[in-house]
Amino acid sequence: MEDNSNPSVQETIPGPEVKADEVKKTLSKKDKFIKELKSFTLIIFSVLMFRSVLFEPFKIPSGSMIPTLLIGDFILVNKFSYGFKVPFSDWFTDPVYLTGPSSVERGDVIVFKYPKDTNLNYIKRVIGLPGDTVEVIDKVVYVNNKPIETQEIDGKEIIEDMDDRYKAYQFKFLKTQTGNKTHISQVDTGNDYFANYYKFTVPKDNYFVMGDNRDFSADSRRWGTVPFGHIKGKAIMIWFSLSVPWPWSEDEQESWKFRPWRIGTLIK
Repeated sequence: MEDNSNPSVQETIPGPEVKADEVKKTLSKKDKFIKELKSFTLIIFSVLMFRSVLFEPFKIPSGSMIPTLLIGDFILVNKFSYGFKVPFSDWFTDPVYLTGPSSVERGDVIVFKYPKDTNLNYIKRVIGLPGDTVEVIDKVVYVNNKPIETQEIDGKEIIEDMDDRYKAYQFKFLKTQTGNKTHISQVDTGNDYFANYYKFTVPKDNYFVMGDNRDFSADSRRWGTVPFGHIKGKAIMIWFSLSVPWPWSEDEQESWKFRPWRIGTLIK
């Protein structure tokens, strides 16, 4: 019997047919995911870049700058007030400036890295520049042996707007001229905790800062001066104001405070 089979030819079993439109659909999903991931990454990078070199928002958690800044104020900080920085250069060390840096002025309200723990941000007003002498006598601040000019004013409206926990104190409100900045400061006449501070000379490239709420501010009188490299920027505006009591707070005087009239207030 004749065998007509050819050993060099093997029978093939056809596999499942892959449709071209299914391949195209799979590739389309992958391309769409990559495109969206790139867009999301670009948005995050742009936001971080914006916060690093242009403007950054902060929330005021304490009363050290009352009455200029109240607890719950949301502020905008100009990050290029003293020069443009290399993006992200201030995340882990002192910033690298592309322009300037320009000089900090007496009276500026600045946000800076707390010298004792650079993971924390503080906000205070610049009182003493490098080389200045600063002294406090009977709650009067002297810069270079001259008292900062003040004038007592009626603080009734300030007290009404103030956080509840501070309303029981005996505050005296002062229209204050710090450098070329006119602002309000306050002192508690009921205590002598910060009544005096020895004459101190501000070191080179450092700044002596104080809170406008003089007797309730941990500032250069306690922990020293602020190096220029720690300064993040200058506070320029309040863009929102809402004080929310802590859920676990035992202080029954604390309450919600929404202050729409403070929105848009420029910081002096």
